[in-house]
Amino acid sequence: MPSADVVIIGGGASGTSTAFHLAALGVPNVVLLERRYLASGATGKSGSLVRMHYTNETESRLAFESLKIFQDFDAVVGGHCGFETAGFIQIVPSGYERALARNVERQRQIGIDTRVISRDEVRRLLPGSHVDDIGAAAHEPGSGFADPNATTFAFAEAAKRLGATLKLSCEATRIITQHDRVAAVETTQGRIDTPVVVVAAGAWAGHLLQPLGLDFGLTPHRVQISIFRWPPGFAGRHPAVIDAVHRLWFRPEGQASTLAGVELGVKHADPDLLDEGVDPGYVARCREKLAARLPVFGEAPMRGGWAGLIMMSPDGRPIIDQIPSVPGLYGMLGDSGTSFKTAPAIGRCLAEWIVYGKPRTVDLTPFRSTRFAEGQPWHDEDNYGTERLTISR
Repeated sequence: MPSADVVIIGGGASGTSTAFHLAALGVPNVVLLERRYLASGATGKSGSLVRMHYTNETESRLAFESLKIFQDFDAVVGGHCGFETAGFIQIVPSGYERALARNVERQRQIGIDTRVISRDEVRRLLPGSHVDDIGAAAHEPGSGFADPNATTFAFAEAAKRLGATLKLSCEATRIITQHDRVAAVETTQGRIDTPVVVVAAGAWAGHLLQPLGLDFGLTPHRVQISIFRWPPGFAGRHPAVIDAVHRLWFRPEGQASTLAGVELGVKHADPDLLDEGVDPGYVARCREKLAARLPVFGEAPMRGGWAGLIMMSPDGRPIIDQIPSVPGLYGMLGDSGTSFKTAPAIGRCLAEWIVYGKPRTVDLTPFRSTRFAEGQPWHDEDNYGTERLTISR
């Protein structure tokens, strides 16, 4: 019967990052299972912003450690991740100026290159933008975006070079336990004995967790993205932006387009029945919000769009944990659409946890699975009035 030292379920950025880091740490028999193809879930549909600005220190630390990998990807991992240093601007409404300043100061203490900027500086970095409604803004010159598919493919290929096995079109159907701990994974291609399983299956994680008596309140949400061709009169690449005034995020896409998203998604019961197309009403809403910040986009031609599924946790923060009730079971769950940028560090931390007994790069305690049962869901004091947003929180 086939066996593995670690089985990873999910072929997105977090799963492939974990496989790479485990193999890099010398774990000899790592098997990654993907029910379809690499990046076929939320990763492949990601807006793929790479930014450090969060309203809490822990996620900023994960993003910062990940940025170091994105910036030196070929040397650290090998291959191409499509990282582009376009810069990043965080915009917040009036009333949140002090919160933004405190968040920026925390990020600077970590070592992140960021600062508070004026409305005039926003206008300079984002020519043609409307700035009168901006309460405050922060700028990260070294941030930007990456290619989520290329990143995933490169992690997977690097893991294979180091001895990991990738089994695509191979669905994990059940996690088997014996004596109350992980013993094997049942798949559509047979059983694999293993003492350790990492579930990074996105919106498809529920059917694996429920038979184990695990219910973390995770809910699939359908989220959408639209792409707009730059209209006449707009030239030059702009930074990536999260605009908490209009609950909008956007970044350059290709040579003459902008990729944009408006929060929040809607609950979606069955991930296997996902409509991957973008809704006409959503395109109009996206254009309206984008034009509110950059008026020239009011007449921007729509060039494409898609929908994907993210898994929302009850507090909008990921669960990254060794599940206490099931020894040998690790989870990267309920990332709420914001884990692509942190996936390099998440994979490293999970690998460290499995190999060394605890994460070394970043303390993952705030992401513990027990926080809901403890009555301590995550809450950021210095939020921007948008606590339940996903990608742009």
